[in-house]
Formats: sequence, structure tokens, C-alpha cells
Amino acid sequence: MGFLSTDVFEHRLSALRAEMARKGLDAVVLFGADSEFYTNWIVDVQVWERPVAVVVPAEGEMFAVLHSLSTHHFRFARERGSAWLADVEFYYEHQREGVRLWNEFHDHVADRLRARGLHGATFGHDGAAAHMASIIASLGGGKAVPMTQDLRDLRLVKTDEEIALMREAASISDWLQDRYRENIRPGRLIQELDIEMHRQAVVESARRFPGQNCEWRIYTLRGDHSASPHGNGAQTGATIQEGDGLVNIIIPRLNGCTIENERTIFCGRPSTTQEAAYDAALQAQLAAIEAMRPGLTVCGIDNAAREVIEARGFADNIMHRTGHGVGMRGHEYPADTAFNARLLMKNEVYSAEPGIYIWGLGGFRLDDTIVVADTPEVLTKTSKDIGVQTIL
Repeated sequence: MGFLSTDVFEHRLSALRAEMARKGLDAVVLFGADSEFYTNWIVDVQVWERPVAVVVPAEGEMFAVLHSLSTHHFRFARERGSAWLADVEFYYEHQREGVRLWNEFHDHVADRLRARGLHGATFGHDGAAAHMASIIASLGGGKAVPMTQDLRDLRLVKTDEEIALMREAASISDWLQDRYRENIRPGRLIQELDIEMHRQAVVESARRFPGQNCEWRIYTLRGDHSASPHGNGAQTGATIQEGDGLVNIIIPRLNGCTIENERTIFCGRPSTTQEAAYDAALQAQLAAIEAMRPGLTVCGIDNAAREVIEARGFADNIMHRTGHGVGMRGHEYPADTAFNARLLMKNEVYSAEPGIYIWGLGGFRLDDTIVVADTPEVLTKTSKDIGVQTIL
């Protein structure tokens, strides 16, 4: 499929400009890495260190001021035709005759706004109030309107192209889950297993997606360490032990679209308690998936899963909400899913990952990526049968 098309750009831009019109905004200035949503260019700097500004005016072409470090990175994207941004100027962090310097960033952005007739304008922004205040001061006037929540809301419902990319990412993650089961054995270093899985993921990505952008986040939690959802913070030297439950985390990001795929795998036959906890987590997840239908509430997802876990006697072993939005990032909006009473919309995408965490024994979590629909679409297809997930 490749990179997202300009049809997606036009859809996103149209929705943003409609929101701008409702708020009476002359332009929106995006300072965060999430400007990628409107540029299709992956920001290659830490924006706290080397700020960027992408400006979307109410009319006319959007433009940007980027750091000179991004000069060729951006050129690569433009030459392969994947970037939706064309009008760019760069500033520098080292002395060089005839260029704008780092400490002139806000003046540089202000000059570009002024050249577009946007002095004294009303600007929406993504929450970087200090940057916006400095730019308005350089302009000599204007008004700043925070748009953090509005920008998040515009990312909730996915286009058909985004979902198609997420299906491809889910498919390769399922392939990697199969490789995981082939590579589990007692005595193997956890970090070495993760590196091997990353190696195989990269090789398979090269086969499926040459010339595209497939990034990976992969790691494994073993045995009692997995009783902490993110591990014990001291993984170096940890090895797989006979009888361990292992929670793996596979998160690919393909051309700007991310999915999550996690399973609990047993190295050796699980105990009665492990079987009970696994089944409770599985049944809770299935209940959560069933709740991902248009017109039902966002918080209904968490309620459905939590009720199953509580009924199975594991209420005290819940440490987090059932899931979160998925999209550009692995963790998207909404993040308040356990308390959000808004009605779900078709083509929102969520993780379904209720977890049970028992001190001294381990964690039990299955995570699939789900498209909200009348019949919820489970993008990740890896088996959840405990027999398949047991390595004898």
C-alpha cells in the first residue's frame, strides 16, 4: 500500500479548517512532533531541543520553519513524494553567514506569518503556550487560543487508508508472534530474545515494505517480573525459567500508523492459578471487544472487562484501564477511557488489553487492536488459545 495519500491529507486539512472556522481562527501553529499528522513527515529532532513550527493558515498553503538538522531528512521525504509539506525554511544552531540562528526561531516564524498577512491574527496552537507567546510578542500583537483537545479529537476517527495500513502492520505483528513461540526456551536471555525478534521483524519488514517506514518497539517481561506491567526495571541478565509466563509487547508503526499486539506465553505447562488468571484476562478482553460498537460508551469498554475480572476474583490484581486509543502513536487519545462517557464512533481504533497482575507469579495480558464497528474488527489475529500459547 505504501505511504498515506494526499486524499488523507485533504480529509485531515478539511476537518481542521472546519474547526478553525468554528473557532474564528486565522491559522493554527503546530510545535509538537504530532505536526506529522498534517505533514506526513516524521519529525527527526527532539522538539524541546530544536523547535519546529508548522503553520496551517485558514486559506492558502501551509508552511513551516524547521531546524537545519532536518534539511536532508526533509528533502528525502519530499523527493520520494511522501511529504505533504512543501514550503519550508530552516534556521541554524551554529554561526553561519546569512542564515537565521536558533535564538531567532520565534522571530523567524513571526516574519513568515507577517509575510502571509497574519500579523495581529488569532492563532490556534497545540499547547506550546510559551512558543506562541514569544511569536506574538515578535509580531507585535495577536491572540493565542489553545487547541490541544480539538486537535486530539480530530485524530479519533480513522480513514479507510489508515485502517488498511493498520491491517498490514497487524499482519506482520501476527507473523512475529509465531516467531516468538518458536524462540522461547528455558535459559534464554530475555534481552537477547528481544533483539532476535527485532532482527527478524526488520528482515521481514524489508521483504514486505521496501522503501517505506516500518519502526518497531519490541520487548518481553518474564515470570514474576511481569507482575509489573512494564517489568522490574532490571532486565539485564534475566533469563527465561521453566514455568514462566511471558508477556510480550509488539508495536509496529508503519508509515505513520501504529498497532499493538501482545500475548502471554507459557514456558512449560501453566499452573492452575496461571490458567485461571489467563482465562479471566481472556474473557475480560473478549467482553471489552464486544463493547467496541458505535453508540456505546467509551467507558463501557473498561466496565465490560473489569466486571469479568472482578467476577473471577481478581479485582485486586487490576493495575490499569482496559485500553486506549491507537493511531499515529501506540498510545493515542482518548486516554481517559475508564471514565469517558462519550459515545463511540465508527472507525475509532482502540487497544483491548485488560491485565491481571499477581505479585510473585506474574502478569496475564492479551492486547489486540480493534476497529470500532457494528461488528468490531480485530486487526490482530494471533491465537489466544492457551494450548497454542504454551511451549512444552
